[in-house]
Amino acid sequence: MPGIEKLPIEETLEDSPQTRSLLGVFEEDTAAISNYCTQLYQAMQRIYDAQNELSAATHLTSRLLKEYDKQRFPLGGDDEVMSSTLQQFAKVIDELSSCHAVLSTQLADAMMFPITQFKERDLKEILTLKEVFQIASDDHDTAINRYSRLSKRRDNDKVNTSAVEDVYTSRKKQHQTMMHYFCSLNTLQYKKKTALLEPLLGYMQAQISFFKLGSENLTQQWEEFLGTIGTSVQNVRREMEEEVGQMQQSIQEMERSCDPLYAPCDPDPAHSPVCRNLTRKQGYLYIRNKTGLVSSSWERQYFFTQGGNLMQQGRGEVAGGLVTDLDNCSVMAVDCDDRRFCFQGSCFLQLFSPFLSFQTWSKCVNAWISTINNISKRIYLSENAEELAARVNQSALEAVTPSPSFQQRHESMRPSRWRVGRASSISSVGSEPSPALSVLSLDALVAPDTPIQFDIISPVSEENSGQSKTAAQSGRRSNPFGESGDSTSEDNSILHQLFIVRFLGSMEVRAAESADVISETMRQILAARAIHNIFRMTESHLLVTCDCLKLIDPQTQVTRLRFPLSSVVQCSSHQDNKRLFGFVLQSASERGDSRAVCYIFESNNDGEKICDSIGLAKQIAFHSEMDRKAVEKRKEQDKAKEKQQEELSKQRQIEKDLEEQSRLIAASSRPANPPGSDGQFLVLSNSQSEDSDAGEEGKKRGESEA
Repeated sequence: MPGIEKLPIEETLEDSPQTRSLLGVFEEDTAAISNYCTQLYQAMQRIYDAQNELSAATHLTSRLLKEYDKQRFPLGGDDEVMSSTLQQFAKVIDELSSCHAVLSTQLADAMMFPITQFKERDLKEILTLKEVFQIASDDHDTAINRYSRLSKRRDNDKVNTSAVEDVYTSRKKQHQTMMHYFCSLNTLQYKKKTALLEPLLGYMQAQISFFKLGSENLTQQWEEFLGTIGTSVQNVRREMEEEVGQMQQSIQEMERSCDPLYAPCDPDPAHSPVCRNLTRKQGYLYIRNKTGLVSSSWERQYFFTQGGNLMQQGRGEVAGGLVTDLDNCSVMAVDCDDRRFCFQGSCFLQLFSPFLSFQTWSKCVNAWISTINNISKRIYLSENAEELAARVNQSALEAVTPSPSFQQRHESMRPSRWRVGRASSISSVGSEPSPALSVLSLDALVAPDTPIQFDIISPVSEENSGQSKTAAQSGRRSNPFGESGDSTSEDNSILHQLFIVRFLGSMEVRAAESADVISETMRQILAARAIHNIFRMTESHLLVTCDCLKLIDPQTQVTRLRFPLSSVVQCSSHQDNKRLFGFVLQSASERGDSRAVCYIFESNNDGEKICDSIGLAKQIAFHSEMDRKAVEKRKEQDKAKEKQQEELSKQRQIEKDLEEQSRLIAASSRPANPPGSDGQFLVLSNSQSEDSDAGEEGKKRGESEA
C-alpha cells in the first residue's frame, strides 16, 4: 500500500546511527498508536456496556408491566383498561428488548472483538520485542567492550576464545531480535489501519440491522395505538389540573376559617365556651415519663376515648392500644413546676402514675376533664348521652354550692368549701335511675349535706385564747406561735418521720371503719375540685410520732392541726394513684356522740409509705402501752415479793425467839453441876452446841421452804 513507511531490515546488522534514529521515530509512532487505541477501546466499551444495560433495563420494564395484574394496590382497584393498555406496552417493549439483545450480541462480535485483539495481541507483542531487543543490544555492547580490552602482550588462548564466543553469540542474538522487531513495526503500520476500520464497520452494520428490525416491528398499527394513548394522557392531565384548582380553593377557604384555631390560647374565652357535655374526646397530649430518680421527659402522643376506655396511639401506628378503663375514675387540673395546663387522674393504672401528668392546650384542658368525668359516670351507655351529660353537669353545679361562712372569712379568695347534694337530686334527671347515676350515691358511706373543706382554716388563731387561759391557770409560759410548752412526751417519742403533703379536702363520713370510705371520699373531693376548677392546695409538713399526727407550716413551723394517734381509725392510699392517701379521725362531739371525719392528702412520695409509717406508729404506741402495763405489773409483783420476804423474816425471828426461850427454860430446869468436874462442863457444852446446830439446820430448812 503506497504511503506506508518501512524500516530497512538489511541494515540491521550494521546498526548504524541513522537506522537507530529511524527506529526511534517508529517507536514514538507505536506509542501514539497504543495510546489512541486505548482511548478508542474505552469509548467502544462504554457503548457496549450501555447497550447491555439498555437491553437489561428494557427487559425488566417489560416484565414489570406484565406483573401489573398481580399487584395489590390499596387504592387501585380493578382497572381493566389500565391493565390491558400496560399489557400492550409490555408486548412492544418486549420486542424492543429482543432487538436490543441482538444489537448487543452484534456489537460484541463485530466491534469489540477486533479492537480487543489488536490491543491485547499486537501492541503487547511489540512491547515485548522492544524489551528483548534492548536487552540483546546491551549484551552486545558489553561483549564488544570486553573483546576490545584484550591485552596484546599477554596472549591467553582461553580468555581470547571466550571473548570471541561472547561477541559471536551477542551479535547474532542482537541481529535476529532486531530483524523481528523491525518486521513487527513494519507490520503495525498495516494493522493500525485495519484495527481502526474493522470495529467501526461492525458497529455501523449492527446499527443498521437494529433499525431494520425496529422498522419491521413498529408498524402503522402501533402508531395509531400510541396516538390513542397520548390523547388519553392529555385528558387525564386536564382533569388533574381542574382537581388541583379546586383543592387550592378549598385550602384557601380552610385557612381563612381555621385562622383563630392556630393560637394555643383563645384571647376571648367567651367566644368559644367549654363544652362539658361530651362523652368522646380525641387529640394530642403531652405525657410525662419518668427517666430517672428526679428527671422526667414529656412525650407527645395521640389519645382518644373509645367507649369507657382511654386509648393511646403513636404517630405512624395503625391502631391504638388500651391505656386504662375510665369507669369510676376522676381527673383534676394540677399545677406542674415546668408546664402549664396539666391535669391528672386518680384511677389510671399506667399513665397516671405518681410521676406522670398530662398537658394540653388551655382551651381544651377543661373539655378533657369534663369528658373523662362523664365517661367515669357511664353516661355513654345511655341513648341520649349528650343530653344526659348536660343534665348531670347542671345537677352537679346546683348540688355543690359555696359555704357562706367560708366566703365571709375569705372574701378576696375563691370559695373553697362546697355543699355536696344527695344522690337523689342527681338521679332525678330521668324517670328511671341509670347506671351512670347510681355510682354517685354515697349515702351509705358519706353523710348527706356534708360540707367539703378544701383549705386548712388555721386553728392557731382560734385556739390561742384557750391556750393562754390554760397556760395562765397552769402557771406556765404560753407559746406565742400556738404550741404548748409541754412537749416532753412527743420529743421523747421513738418515731419521728416528716413528709411533704398537700391538703385536698376533708368531709364528715358515716362508716368510719368501712374499707371503701376513704376511696369514696377521694372520688367525691376530686370530682368537686374538677367541677369548680379548684387548683389551690395548701402544702404542709406531716410529722408522724407515736403520740399524734401534726400538720406543720413549712415556713413558720407552726402546728396547723394536731390529730391524736389514738383517734385515727384507719389509713389507706388510693388503689391506682399511690400519691393520694387519707385517714379517718373519730372523736367525740359536743353532744356526746362520736363524729368521724375523713382527711384526704396528696404526697410527693408514695402514700403507702405514709400509711405504713402511721401503722408503725400505732404499733409502737400499742407495744409501748403493753410494755408500760408489763412494767407496772412487774413492779406490783416485786412489791408483793418484798412484802412476803418481810413477813417470812418476821416469822423466822419469832421462831428463833421461841427456841431461845425453850432452851433457857430447859437449862433452868436441870440440877446444878459441881464446879470441879470438867467432864460435866464438857457434856453441857456439847449439848449446847448440838442445840445451836439444830437451830441453824431448822433456820436453813425454813429459808428453803420459803
